[in-house]
Amino acid sequence: MQRNALTIGRILGIPIRIHTSWFLIFVLVTWSLATGYFPQRYPLWPGGQSWAVGLATSLLFFLSVLLHELAHALVARWWGMPIHDIVLFIFGGVAELTEEPERPRIEFFMALVGPLTSFALAILFLIIWLFARRSAEPLAALSIYLAGMNASLGGFNLIPGFPLDGGRVLRSLLWGATNNLEKATRWATGVGQAVAYLFILLGALQAIRGQWASGIWIAFIGWFLENTAQTSYRQVAFRAMLQGYKVEQVMTRECHPLSPDITLEALVRNYILPLGLRCFPVVVDGAIQGVVSVPLIKKVPEESWPMVTVRAVTLPLEQVGYVRPADSLWMALNRMTSEQREQLPVSDGDGQFVGVLTYDQVMRFIQQHSRLRI
Repeated sequence: MQRNALTIGRILGIPIRIHTSWFLIFVLVTWSLATGYFPQRYPLWPGGQSWAVGLATSLLFFLSVLLHELAHALVARWWGMPIHDIVLFIFGGVAELTEEPERPRIEFFMALVGPLTSFALAILFLIIWLFARRSAEPLAALSIYLAGMNASLGGFNLIPGFPLDGGRVLRSLLWGATNNLEKATRWATGVGQAVAYLFILLGALQAIRGQWASGIWIAFIGWFLENTAQTSYRQVAFRAMLQGYKVEQVMTRECHPLSPDITLEALVRNYILPLGLRCFPVVVDGAIQGVVSVPLIKKVPEESWPMVTVRAVTLPLEQVGYVRPADSLWMALNRMTSEQREQLPVSDGDGQFVGVLTYDQVMRFIQQHSRLRI
């Protein structure tokens, strides 16, 4: 979800990002409010007022979504789970965790707090409407709309379809009953897929009746839920599959450490083209200094490759990070996925280079593991 996301700030140390798809839905919501909803309900308003109230309503609605996700994040943090970021995107928002909950009750409370936050916001906006309806019509109009939207947001998320909040509540209950996270996830995913197919069917029926816009949107939500449910299940299945395995069991020691003084032309001709490798550790006296990858090389004009050395395009180890041979393989895969890295250097406790763990290696390991039905 991080890809194509812009960081806009931090709240309590948690990075807040906006995906490019969010801008599309923000414009559409503002436009529909300013040209449809408010003019129909308040025909005496001037056009400028409809646009101003529509813009304010959109901003406050997405702030409500942010608070919903922030509630998830803060409860997760309270239980000691690290939060990667919160991303707002076309379907709302998501608090991205770096790991799954360790116990059923953690997931139960973490999932339930989001809808409860939305319901609390609905009540807050309803109270504002009660005080403003006789004296401040624009504020009252904004408040009653947001009260309904937050109530709808909370109710929608309580649908027992994984990975919605309600689906996560269902999984936590199944997990507690079976003491098996993988089995609970499989059952909750099945319910989530059934809900997704129901959305797709309802969307198709809407389209057949001539309501194309709402029908396509409902079907699109169903497709998104089905796809996300499968992705979430695969993540849990991978975690169960990799349980107990270490980085040293999959990493490669047969890699090609580079001197920082060779030129990019020599690197391309002698290593990348004939060997088909994409990333190389830069090592001095056995200690890893950083990595050089194809994307970093492509930033340098080709005509400059004979003069530019590897040192100039090395990404320092402090930025890349590394894993140790005894680290959990699942932890390493989760890190590569969340940070969108193709590989991680492997170093011992003294900073000495040991090898490289690549995403492709882990995927091949998972594939062979599945074939052997271990």
